[in-house]
Amino acid sequence: MKKYIRIARPDHWIKQLFVFPGCLFALLLSQKTGNAAEILLTVLLGFLSTCFIASANYVINEWLDAEFDKYHPTKKYRSVVTVDVKGWIVYVEYALLTVIGFAVGFAANKQILFCEVWLWVMGILYNVKPFRTKDVAVLDVLSESVNNAIRLLIGWFCITQAQYPPISIVVGYWMGGAFLMAMKRFAEYSMINDPELAGRYRKSFSHYTKELLLNTAFFYAMCSSFLMGVFLIKYKIEFILFVPFVFGLFCYYFHISFKEDSAAQKPEKLFKEKKLMAYVLFLIVLFLVLLTVEIPGLEAFSVYELIPIR
Repeated sequence: MKKYIRIARPDHWIKQLFVFPGCLFALLLSQKTGNAAEILLTVLLGFLSTCFIASANYVINEWLDAEFDKYHPTKKYRSVVTVDVKGWIVYVEYALLTVIGFAVGFAANKQILFCEVWLWVMGILYNVKPFRTKDVAVLDVLSESVNNAIRLLIGWFCITQAQYPPISIVVGYWMGGAFLMAMKRFAEYSMINDPELAGRYRKSFSHYTKELLLNTAFFYAMCSSFLMGVFLIKYKIEFILFVPFVFGLFCYYFHISFKEDSAAQKPEKLFKEKKLMAYVLFLIVLFLVLLTVEIPGLEAFSVYELIPIR
């Protein structure tokens, strides 16, 4: 059964940690629903349901991508490509993971269940013909990265079911995910280093160039930075000091995407980038510090009246 467990990618569950910033924003901004014990249970259920639905999407992804993954330098060694994997077992596994994910989401609350269904539908649109958005340049990145926004919403609804999150942070989170995905595409495209072979592996690569991938990544980074900056500064003016360091995070991720066999190709391995993890830890500490202090003089940045010349 190891090969069937492997295609569910439990080692990728670390990506579902993107749920927790949604929890944090909800704790800061919203009216909590339930006591501490109920909230903790809902967070656990929300996280687990997201993991199961993500695994269902991974299963169908690997099964339907087998004929293309054989052209990838490393993915050609995946179980579905190299080992005799029975299709009926794959579909039973997919169905079981889906049912478990929906059941756990239902146990959390109806908003989380709705988001899990949305996440599951995005897996179908991304992988299954006639939709298969992963084959369309630009749309492949946007349709995959919207899962980031869904994870944020799941985290938010773990804390409150009384209010919706600000649209600026939801779209900003989506665009941040789009930046990560575009840089993943760039790192893959660069590693293959053969446009024809890259097009066989991923149809969207037939319409990409390195320049286009970098330009779109730059656009997503600007959108994400702007929207998150709007949200942060509107919430607390001290966060204006946090925004330049967010720009630095984008820049550093851009840098590591150029490395040979870059971790940007495998986001689940990013924790091995020690400098990146140290920088993220610094951002968390800085965020918490700015959350608790008031710095005189910064209110000048939020004044909209023109200062007369005397």
